[in-house]
Amino acid sequence: MNGIKVIAFDADDTLWVNEPYFRESEMEFCNLMKNGMSLEEVTEELFATEISNIPLYGYGTKAFILSMIETSLKITKGNISSEKIQSIIELGKRQMNKSIELIDGVVDVLESLQGKYKLIVATKGDLLDQERKLKKSGLLKYFHHIEVMSDKREDDYKKLIQHLDIPESEFLMVGNSLKSDVLPVLNLGGKAVHVPFHTTWEHELVSDEEIKTVGITGIQNIRELLQLV
Repeated sequence: MNGIKVIAFDADDTLWVNEPYFRESEMEFCNLMKNGMSLEEVTEELFATEISNIPLYGYGTKAFILSMIETSLKITKGNISSEKIQSIIELGKRQMNKSIELIDGVVDVLESLQGKYKLIVATKGDLLDQERKLKKSGLLKYFHHIEVMSDKREDDYKKLIQHLDIPESEFLMVGNSLKSDVLPVLNLGGKAVHVPFHTTWEHELVSDEEIKTVGITGIQNIRELLQLV
């Protein structure tokens, strides 16, 4: 990959573990709410609520907490105790206070790339939550710029690249989501590398039809990025 000047890294499940914590909280929530419903039914109801709330709340743990509370009210038709509501809130707080588990190889890669390229974080989610995770991660020193985006669509990347004052061809995005990290950047004429994580939120999945017309560069471990740049 020639001509790269800026390498942008996704945060959640690219730099550190994130999605498994959502799945743990989801399972606890489902067990709390499953009276009269199967775990699958509760999960489906929660997912539908999350998706409908994205335009209002965006992404992140706070949005997830609100969606869990709303789902609990739907499932119980409003007949839920304050104690259970409090349990849901505490569930979300525990998730937000999780320690940061860095993905294997991240520090080695950042150490190798620092000084050779302008390194930035391009992530979506709640601003305060992402800033807190970045500080706890110990990775802030490697990055020239932090961009917490409300979403990761083509227009969002176009604004970011314009802010960086570079052509799209000099921008490389590295992330675990084909939908959010790879396809929008490739469609703009930038470069992207897919680093899959073992767990992916259903909302981030894409169909084979969406990717068959685009040449995607994929690696299995973030250390392999050093062989590409």
